[in-house]
Amino acid sequence: MRLAWMLLALTAVLPAEKRVIVPANGPKPIGPYSPGIMAGDFLYVSGQGARGPDGQPPANFEGAARGALENIKTIVEAAGLTMEHVVYMQVYLADMANHTAVTGVLAQYFPRNSPARSILGVHHMPTDTPVEINAVAFRDLARKKVIAPAGVPERPGVSPGILAGNRLYISGFLGRDAETGKVPDDPAAQAQLALDRFRLVLKAAGMDFANVVFVNPYLTKNMPTEVMNRVYAKHFEFGNTPARATIEVASLPLGANVEFTGVAIGDLSKRRAVRPKNMPPSPTASPCVWADDTYYCSAKSAFIPGPHLGIYVPDVETQVRQTMRNLLDGLEEAGLDFSNVVASNVYLDTLDEFTKMNGIYGQFFETAPPTRTTVSPLPPVERTRAASGTYPMVEQISIVAVK
Repeated sequence: MRLAWMLLALTAVLPAEKRVIVPANGPKPIGPYSPGIMAGDFLYVSGQGARGPDGQPPANFEGAARGALENIKTIVEAAGLTMEHVVYMQVYLADMANHTAVTGVLAQYFPRNSPARSILGVHHMPTDTPVEINAVAFRDLARKKVIAPAGVPERPGVSPGILAGNRLYISGFLGRDAETGKVPDDPAAQAQLALDRFRLVLKAAGMDFANVVFVNPYLTKNMPTEVMNRVYAKHFEFGNTPARATIEVASLPLGANVEFTGVAIGDLSKRRAVRPKNMPPSPTASPCVWADDTYYCSAKSAFIPGPHLGIYVPDVETQVRQTMRNLLDGLEEAGLDFSNVVASNVYLDTLDEFTKMNGIYGQFFETAPPTRTTVSPLPPVERTRAASGTYPMVEQISIVAVK
């Protein structure tokens, strides 16, 4: 209750173009994050689980999915919008067996002009919810347009892409043949199939890979990162790639091993990659990329930049502190700081350390904290020190900021 009161009090001191959204009857935050942030024409909504304001778990999965969507609806309406304003969602499932059920519920909430979305399976989510959903909404319905190219039909509850003004949100595309449903044996062919369909949406919106500002490649254990990177890098200009958060997850829909989802901007004059001086150019990811007034930053971990790059601390608190330092490098290179951040995704090795992570993470937001989604994508790793002196990564954070 005290955190909700503090967030409401902070609303008054924020600039008019950036406003914290705290619905009166929504579930209370369980960490240092805001339920919603309205920044210009865009509303960012934190990941919402199944429990309602009373804290009680629903009786079945369909009830859980509706609960998460009702929580989103409460935040969206508190911002003066409707569910038709939602343009993008990420859906996290604890059990991919619920894929059909969640798509059915989503179709009920979005019978037309559905948002773009991705679905992925993760190991664990806060409060043991079986589903968590975050969202982005766009204020101007007159400038919202469904992008559905030939060969990628619009399905109930999801659009291949949504153009929100000059910004294109692209649904998650899987590395499987859309006609036969088969997943190729060759991982490189799987990655290429997913990128081919991703590109169809870009072309239908009058764009190409050069317009992309952020990508989430989601991989299962059966998709080697180096194979995906080799295929992926062929589609982008070296050193001018999108920002990226590459996350290995427990599962993906329909037996796929790779999924690409992302954001692009139509006007290339408003797209600019930014690289701090301590980071070399990369064939696969730019540290951060501008899309007009919005700044997308790649996921960072506790690596130490330089000739002996690696993670040299085992505990989550110190890793989070170093990660935030690395994110600040990208923000400061663009003349921003943590007060500009409106959304973040936190990937934890284990949610047993949720409180420890919150304790450090919250220190970096002196005013209103951004929206946030927190998940544990995979079972915990064994935290043993390698011969090189490095430790495994136990957290990773990506951010979106607005000037």
